[in-house]
Amino acid sequence: MRFAVPIFPGSNCDIDCIKAVEDVLGEPVSPVWHQESDLSGYDAVILPGGFSYGDYLRSGALAQFSPIMKGVVKAAQEGKLVIGICNGFQMLLEMGLLPGAMLQNDHLKFRCDIQELTVSLNETPFTSLYEQNESIRIPIAHGQGNYFCDDKTRQELEEHDQIVFRYQGENPNGSTAAIAGICNRERNVLGMMPHPERAIVEWMGSVDGVRLFQSMLKHGEENHGAA
Repeated sequence: MRFAVPIFPGSNCDIDCIKAVEDVLGEPVSPVWHQESDLSGYDAVILPGGFSYGDYLRSGALAQFSPIMKGVVKAAQEGKLVIGICNGFQMLLEMGLLPGAMLQNDHLKFRCDIQELTVSLNETPFTSLYEQNESIRIPIAHGQGNYFCDDKTRQELEEHDQIVFRYQGENPNGSTAAIAGICNRERNVLGMMPHPERAIVEWMGSVDGVRLFQSMLKHGEENHGAA
């Protein structure tokens, strides 16, 4: 299974994502500069965190116009796995691949911590190795992680089982319905603010991110065979 990690000016979590795939899965993974547009040779795309284009205008607002995003959209339409982490989640919202928008944290401060999450949906290619409603610990690091959607969109997310992760206990940013991650209706596109790539070895404080990457590989092997 081949993974692509698009890199934008201002990305700073790309190496973490690459290392996670290499160390956890031992699968081929390539950094792809944002000016490329062809992702046809890859089975999964990981949009990393950071501050693409300095977060000018809004987080992820300028990245949506990079040529690479045409490849991301095509990959999503073809049913390939696409995950956006933190800034990558913001890009998916700006692109309209996921519904809603991202606002500044309600306390107007950057928040960096290990956060308790609830796995609200384990029937996705990204969460199949977790238990339904399992409590996990994944780091967060963001200043604009306050997910917002209107009541109609929230109801649709609930009705179509698209809420994948929720913050447990304290809501660290004011996110609507404590939402930490959502997927599209086809469940092959996931956006999440927490950083699973920073929870893969014990010294990081948690290994709860490991099963997310393993779930992706499991899905790939079951649907397309091992690479």
